[in-house]
Amino acid sequence: MRLNTSAPPRRTTTPLPFVLAAVLLLVGGLLLALPERAGAAADVLISQGRPATSSSVEDSTFGPEKAFDGVSTTRWASTEGVDPQWIKVDLGPSATVSRVKLVWEAAYAKAYRVEISADGTTWTRLATETAGNGATDDWTGLTGQGRYLRVYGTARGTSYGYSLYSVEAYGTTGGTTTPPTTPPTTPPPGSFTVVAAGDIAAQCTASSSSCAHPKTAALAQRIAPSFYLTMGDNQYDDALLSDFRNYYDKSWGAFKAKTRPVPGNHETYDPAGPLAGYKSYFGAIAYPQGKSYYSYDQGNWHFVALDSNSFDDAAQIQWLKDDLARNTKGCIAAYFHHPLYSSGGHGNDPVSKPVWQILYGAKADLVLNGHDHHYERFAPQNPSGQATADGIVEIVGGMGGAEPYDIETVQPNSQKRISGTYGVLKLDLTDTTYTWQYVGTDDQVKDSGPTYTCH
Repeated sequence: MRLNTSAPPRRTTTPLPFVLAAVLLLVGGLLLALPERAGAAADVLISQGRPATSSSVEDSTFGPEKAFDGVSTTRWASTEGVDPQWIKVDLGPSATVSRVKLVWEAAYAKAYRVEISADGTTWTRLATETAGNGATDDWTGLTGQGRYLRVYGTARGTSYGYSLYSVEAYGTTGGTTTPPTTPPTTPPPGSFTVVAAGDIAAQCTASSSSCAHPKTAALAQRIAPSFYLTMGDNQYDDALLSDFRNYYDKSWGAFKAKTRPVPGNHETYDPAGPLAGYKSYFGAIAYPQGKSYYSYDQGNWHFVALDSNSFDDAAQIQWLKDDLARNTKGCIAAYFHHPLYSSGGHGNDPVSKPVWQILYGAKADLVLNGHDHHYERFAPQNPSGQATADGIVEIVGGMGGAEPYDIETVQPNSQKRISGTYGVLKLDLTDTTYTWQYVGTDDQVKDSGPTYTCH
């Protein structure tokens, strides 16, 4: 049904056995229809190429953007065997939707809703299907206004997942809306968002309800940051290439190209050699400078990605000193696996102290770690663990999917600790400041950090 309209939407469905006949008829039909439809300004495709997100992906080759790329052979596919699932597109402010056309793959929805929202939180239903049979569903006669359009599947038509070759929304953009009562807030200069987590892919998939890394991946994708970074132990237990492909790739692999990883101790356990599977899977993404450690810039931030498995390697230490000496950015963040300070089961790891001393001398602002499977934030402190305003803020974010660890010995300067709740760090950075939230897989903020000014 359609809400807030005088007549229900109309759905034209084309079941699979009739697709070929429909294609043959389409050529002649288009030729006849072109003159009449040329003036149908309200029936313009407005969704193609727009930013898209989804609740999950089967693997990195079936991302939500594939349903909006205008290519008939590419598709979005959700995780198999799980209800509900959704795919969402950002149509831009003030879009009005009059028609939605869905082209299903063999993994179709038996029951689903087409919904629209102004803010991505509160949804209005445009159409409901309870007896879908796949192929093409063409909903016409819709009346909806908002920024986000979502197809929300509640019952699969097969034992697989949900898969759409295309989601086409037709209508207009730039329609009339009620003007805001206050001027829009201008983002601070250089604003961007990063999602971070460590200790991620246990040997399980979304077919298991207790498997956490598909849920943290879906959360990370919903946040839609500028890029993602990981703090090691990306794949359990021995980080084999086959395990990366079977587990990590089916969750966090959906945004592999936008990920800047570092290795953890589990990446060293590969029988083929330390970091062999990690290097084979990530390739130049993890080795952009030919080493397992590297740096890059975003805005006024300098990021340093380090391999804490080899902090005793003089070459890495010298590289770090040289890299920081060349840095011209006003804010510095470093990330690696082993935390100098932690209240979890592994506890403090002195292997990281020499690196902290170098970072502290360079006036670094933020250090991100994994290894202990919990969330924890510390007040600014120096390498000796003394609280100081010019110190480094450390965050442990090891809740990406591995089994949680208990909090054991609370360390000085520890301000907040959460164990047992899977989630990711959402870091909000500007040219001069940074803050963050720890967000659970239920989309709820579990902790918010203070806003710090860069040194």
